[in-house]
Amino acid sequence: MPTYVYQSIPTDPTRTPRRFEVRQAISEEPLRSDPETGDPVERVISGGRGPLVAPTGGTEPTVTGGCGTSCGCA
Repeated sequence: MPTYVYQSIPTDPTRTPRRFEVRQAISEEPLRSDPETGDPVERVISGGRGPLVAPTGGTEPTVTGGCGTSCGCA
């Protein structure tokens, strides 16, 4: 089951929006309100983590070294 991130849309302008995570089946309807406050919510779109693939003939990417000299990003 995926985990979705939601953000509340406070009806009181003095309150800060609250972010929270909910595990839901893909077939479930998105939440319409914050379970704690009752404020309306919106689903936050966030990126997933895809596989890291080394370029052909290159080395595994690193945090500081890029892909090495094979692709020119170092």
